[in-house]
Amino acid sequence: MKRRITSVVVGMGAIALIASTAACSSTRETTTTPAASSGAAGGLIGIAMPTKSLERWNKDGSHLEELLKKAGYETTLQYADNKVDQQITQIQNMVNQNPKVLVIASIDGKALAPVLATAKAKNIKVIAYDRLINGSENVDYYATFDNYKVGQLQGEFIKGKLANMSKPINLEPFAGSPDDNNAKFFFSGAWDVLNPLVKSGDIVVPSGKAPATNDEWTKIGIQGWGSDTAQSEMQNRLNSFYTGGKKVNVVLSPNDSLALGIAQALEGAGYKPGDTYPVLTGQDADKANVLNIIAGKQSMTVWKDTRALGDEVAKMVDQIVKGTKVDVNDEKTYDNGKKIVPTYLLAPIVVTKDDIKAKLLDSGFYKAADLGM
Repeated sequence: MKRRITSVVVGMGAIALIASTAACSSTRETTTTPAASSGAAGGLIGIAMPTKSLERWNKDGSHLEELLKKAGYETTLQYADNKVDQQITQIQNMVNQNPKVLVIASIDGKALAPVLATAKAKNIKVIAYDRLINGSENVDYYATFDNYKVGQLQGEFIKGKLANMSKPINLEPFAGSPDDNNAKFFFSGAWDVLNPLVKSGDIVVPSGKAPATNDEWTKIGIQGWGSDTAQSEMQNRLNSFYTGGKKVNVVLSPNDSLALGIAQALEGAGYKPGDTYPVLTGQDADKANVLNIIAGKQSMTVWKDTRALGDEVAKMVDQIVKGTKVDVNDEKTYDNGKKIVPTYLLAPIVVTKDDIKAKLLDSGFYKAADLGM
């Protein structure tokens, strides 16, 4: 995959919104919150999130809901248990309530075209949140992080560690859920860095699960980003291809959910934190994974400050409702098969054990007590 644009501007929100944490609604229950008494024009905004089973989506949903409430909007926030049909039903129910805007973090980016057509018929604007919605001309805007850059950062981190390792280096690559459009960007960014080293022989993949091209990433994708599935897959690879003293040196994990399962598989196979522990990547800075980084069970995570994403999306919602120009900074890259979707990109950040305090604590993303620091 050729990367066309990597220019990024980080938006932290410009509508004087306070980033506080609110309790999440239950997975299936719609929570509609009355508009604030600020006298703002308000209106209903629908928010569809994939699942409450991953920490990041809980934070994303509650943060965005709180921002919109403080701006004077009503909100309906839904989580769909990672079930596509359930999310479609939830979105249709939101459409029936005539919201001004729908903000959707899709489970399956290819399954929403019919329900978005019903939204278009009611002139409801749609913002794809973090995951691009494909196959529909009825996606008005997209807000996300530079997901190709996420993969690049993981690949470059691994490449930087190779200098201190004896070659050839045993690598096991993983990719994200095949139904998540972002997963191909994560993998392509990393594989564009690592695949030349596989071809040169500096890196070998004992399991044979090394895609020949970026387009073959789904062959190693973990459906639903499941930690348990990643753990089982890693256990199978270790049991089948790492016998007789052979050790895995590096594991490319595209996110923290997979990294959590992979770390458990490594522990079960007798790997212990220390100089010989495999390099293990991640993404999202989930609490359990940051604790693993502190404990030496994960090497890094790519932090996408979802507060900034929520700030930007709340700003976009406000601009749509008020009829003003909507901020975007990429109108060339994100083709969903029906149109180029105007996009706002934010920058991801590498976090290692050495800079947890500077990046995650000093920014207020976590408190020291959360991490035992």
